[in-house]
Amino acid sequence: LRKTALPHYNISPSPKKRKAKRFWLNSSPNPSASSERPTLPNLSFPHTPPTPAVTMAAEQSAEHFRGQARLPGFAAPRRYDLRLTPDLAACTFAGSVSVSVDVAAPTRFLVVNAADLDVSPGDVHFAPKGSGQVLLPVEVTSALEDEILIIRFNEVLPLGEGTLVIAFQGTLNDKMKGFYRSVYELNGEKKNMAVTQFEPADARRCFPCWDEPSFKAVFKITLEVPCETVALSNMPVVEEKVNGPTKTVYFQESPIMSTYLVAVIVGMFDYVEAFTADGTSVRVYTQVGKSAQGKFALEVAVKTLILFKEYFAVPYPLPKMDMIAIPDFASGAMENYGLVTYRETALLFDERHSAAANKQRVAVVVAHELAHQWFGNLVTMEWWTHLWLNEGFATWVSYLAADRFFPEWNVWIQFLEESTTGFRLDALAGSHPIEVDVNHVDEIDEIFDAISYRKGAAVIRMLQSYLGAEIFQKSLAAYIKRFAYSNAKTEDLWAALEEGSGEPVKTLMHSWTKQQGYPVVSVKLKDGKLELEQTQFLSSGSEGVGQWVVPITLCCCSYSVQQKFLFRGKQDDFNLSGLVECQKKDDFWIKLNVDQTGFYRVSYDEELASRLRHAVETNILSAADRYGVLDDTYALCMAGKQKLVTLLHLIAAYKNETEYTVLAHAINTSLSIYEMMAVAAPEELVNMKKFLIDFLEPFAQRVGWDAKSGEGHLNALLRGTLLSALAELGHQSTIDEAVRRFNVFLEDRETPLLPPDVRKAAYVALMQTVNKSNKSGYESLLKIYRETDLSQEKVRVLGSLASSPDPDVVREALNFLLSSEVTRK
Repeated sequence: LRKTALPHYNISPSPKKRKAKRFWLNSSPNPSASSERPTLPNLSFPHTPPTPAVTMAAEQSAEHFRGQARLPGFAAPRRYDLRLTPDLAACTFAGSVSVSVDVAAPTRFLVVNAADLDVSPGDVHFAPKGSGQVLLPVEVTSALEDEILIIRFNEVLPLGEGTLVIAFQGTLNDKMKGFYRSVYELNGEKKNMAVTQFEPADARRCFPCWDEPSFKAVFKITLEVPCETVALSNMPVVEEKVNGPTKTVYFQESPIMSTYLVAVIVGMFDYVEAFTADGTSVRVYTQVGKSAQGKFALEVAVKTLILFKEYFAVPYPLPKMDMIAIPDFASGAMENYGLVTYRETALLFDERHSAAANKQRVAVVVAHELAHQWFGNLVTMEWWTHLWLNEGFATWVSYLAADRFFPEWNVWIQFLEESTTGFRLDALAGSHPIEVDVNHVDEIDEIFDAISYRKGAAVIRMLQSYLGAEIFQKSLAAYIKRFAYSNAKTEDLWAALEEGSGEPVKTLMHSWTKQQGYPVVSVKLKDGKLELEQTQFLSSGSEGVGQWVVPITLCCCSYSVQQKFLFRGKQDDFNLSGLVECQKKDDFWIKLNVDQTGFYRVSYDEELASRLRHAVETNILSAADRYGVLDDTYALCMAGKQKLVTLLHLIAAYKNETEYTVLAHAINTSLSIYEMMAVAAPEELVNMKKFLIDFLEPFAQRVGWDAKSGEGHLNALLRGTLLSALAELGHQSTIDEAVRRFNVFLEDRETPLLPPDVRKAAYVALMQTVNKSNKSGYESLLKIYRETDLSQEKVRVLGSLASSPDPDVVREALNFLLSSEVTRK
């Protein structure tokens, strides 16, 4: 066939602006271990072939494919042979992809995703398997708005397998998406590394592909890179061939996976390594000289892979797990199959200069990303509507892992902060359901938010509590085995849980995932009956129209006997056993949503609220319930449903609080009230400030600035939180002591006077002394920022710079934060 001469096409960025994405180790695999891994199924294809009418329409014009939410289903990839050659100095790359394609319906078109790539029609062809033919396109059209490449042939393509070959070129961009460059230092010299970030829909910026999660395929990746660099991808290296100054690196073929999970990284790195009991290699890669900072994450990763193999009843599917810290990274971390990328602050831990909060974050984020290897990578959502299946489950199960490894951290109490974040966003009229229709690629980034992550995790915890931990775990394991190497929808999970539990899971959960918002359950006690009414809670104070099937849990005067029931209507009365007798006790109290496992708020009548306040003051309630009483009261107060004086009286009841998360929440609630009063009632600010300082001072005196011998993780967290709060309130003795310690630290960065756990508090206090005529403290913090190579220290400084009471200084700090001197994150 003779090729028609066509112009060169540049597939440039869509004119629409896409929102930034979310926020938010030597390998010798054990062959016997791999035999336990899930069996690969026959490759299947995600889309039903089009009807004849649709096919006929598709053949008429390339215009048919424009403006569609999804790629057409008449062809699907089986296997990609991808070859990339990045030029780190010029910040460009060249590549070619050979895709084994299954043509399932008659067509003269192939449609793939592509963006920001140079593709010449002369470098595109299709070869039907066994035909001996090479078909050249008569037209190659790039639809910029839709980020697709429409390839038209003269002939109708034969049904069955064929090979699509496309050569392309691109730029290693500085946008932290697609195939991009990140800058690091080696021996004082700045260098570029090449990094990929493909979720949600940016694989198309590296190579033409079917860039949707349901188009799973096998990947065989080859890289041509400078000899001195380390090349990483999802699978282990099979072979390296040196060709003068460059080398060709061949990677093992992957199992089937979605394009957004493909990863490639090229640069100079060190690593630390360990192995799981079944021989899986685990490595943490870092910049040269920082490998010791990867040891804690390595330890957590090995234990996590073992735990999740047990919990999900399915072994980790790949022969290796690499984790790497990237200097320029938009997300907190990204769960690429077998090669997880992280911000440095989420992976590295320095024993001398990282704080307890940094250690906890590393543990939770590592567990979150490794959970995705099962929930997301092995079993993948069918479309972005079901994103929460990835992120909600990974968030929830990361706390399960942290609790198993570090029970002294009380992470399930801290998990309530995740729920609170979800509550705050979901109380807005502009919120969205957990399951949300996605009709354009630009919409995907918008759902990487607290609804998919935090609310998703909270409703999972609610469902686990309702079904029971053992039944829930077994049902999850069955779900993962059923959909391994495949795609699933939310309804598939509900079906597995219904099958395992015998409960009406779909009916229960439909109201929680398909409509936005959540209820507030109002409680009254009258004539021995519990009167309940549910309304949609909105932070504006208005009432929404939503209605939920609410799994009510309740205890009365004791945690020894709890009652559970489903509240389905708008309002109802309940006769509860033992309630009348319990009501006769002097210390009577009643608590709904026991241990805050439900994603709903509770509003008590005045008498019940008063009794709960007494139960808080005497520490009768569990820590989770003490947290919940305060959080619900604060939300109701902010919505105008309760008086501020009621909230302040409740805060005072926490004067004997002993649990870190509860006290931290009381502190944050107090600061929030203070900030609002500064605008709404400045005449009351002095009284409010005195109230808060009187509340906080006894706690600060107890924990002090210096760690006590043998004290735990939570005390370290509390110390920094308390001192930061007092500094923000302008507490003079706290500020004076902070400045004294900071001045010593400025001369000696190893002084024990300013350990990492209180460093942020000292920086905040120091900035309280900074104004337009005295900026020495501000300049000192910039000096620390410029001298340290520890990302966590840089973040502490950046998070403190705007704490000055002088607006001119805050403006200067903002300009610095937006400058090129601050690493892009």
